[in-house]
Amino acid sequence: MRTLKTVLLVLGAVVLGILVYRVGTEPILETLHRLTWWQFALICLPYAAIMALDTLGWRFAFARDRAPFRRLYGARVVGEALNIATALGSVGGEAAKAWLVRDEVSYEESVPSVIIAKTTITIAQALFLLIGIVLARTALDVGSEILRGMLWLLIVEVAAIGGFFGAQLSGVVARGGSLLKKLGVIEHAGSAQKLDTALRTYYRHEWWRFSLSVAFHLAGWLLGALEAVLILWALGIDASVATATAIEAFGSAVRFATFLVPASLGAFEGANAAAFGALGLGASAGLAFSFVRRARQAVWVVVGIVLLLPALRRRRRAAR
Repeated sequence: MRTLKTVLLVLGAVVLGILVYRVGTEPILETLHRLTWWQFALICLPYAAIMALDTLGWRFAFARDRAPFRRLYGARVVGEALNIATALGSVGGEAAKAWLVRDEVSYEESVPSVIIAKTTITIAQALFLLIGIVLARTALDVGSEILRGMLWLLIVEVAAIGGFFGAQLSGVVARGGSLLKKLGVIEHAGSAQKLDTALRTYYRHEWWRFSLSVAFHLAGWLLGALEAVLILWALGIDASVATATAIEAFGSAVRFATFLVPASLGAFEGANAAAFGALGLGASAGLAFSFVRRARQAVWVVVGIVLLLPALRRRRRAAR
């Protein structure tokens, strides 16, 4: 898997290079030069609120409130930073979230919550994409190719959600644990069975918390659209909230579909170039928008790594 991700990362970098070459560096830099340092600092701030909403979404993925919000917030920032910074995809970051709250919550509770939160945030993402499609169809002059692409991405997301959700409800986790035991990979299937029980119990009895988790994650996606509005304003691109929402929804769906590519490198930039071109804003503006978003990502990756360091130091002290 690591080799595959490395190959995809290289291909993504090649695609990005081709995009920049075809669009031209001059129009991209011309757009980026409109951005001042204080505007970029302002652009970095909404992500803190997005993380707060997503943390609430994770909190309600627990069957009951266990860890304090502050600890959950820090764990989520670190986990998302690792998801972006490493070539391990989402596995490394999600595991780190459970590890960072281990002092307040046992793994028997934190691991199911991470899986449930991944489910609810994906459901919210599909709803956000649906909102983007409605806006693109009714309020914007979007080309049929982009609109058709958004519809296909929605179908892919719904199918993925259905499969992932169905697997959790049907006992696949427990059966997988039994198979691993038979193959000699693990000594007992008790952990898998406990995880399976925790997931199915939550989905059967905690629908109110499940709904709140989806709602807070959807609010996070919608706030991401306002972040896009802020980036467009800073770059001097005249665009409405509906336009920014459609752009953000399309970009988020492309990131979902290309999750195997580390940070969706190349795919995200290509999607924005296509969307901006279809909306009459220009492919160069789409690439400039992508680079600003990447820069904001880099800032929060650094924040996440800084928050991780004290936990690593405590672990080393405990080991000694």
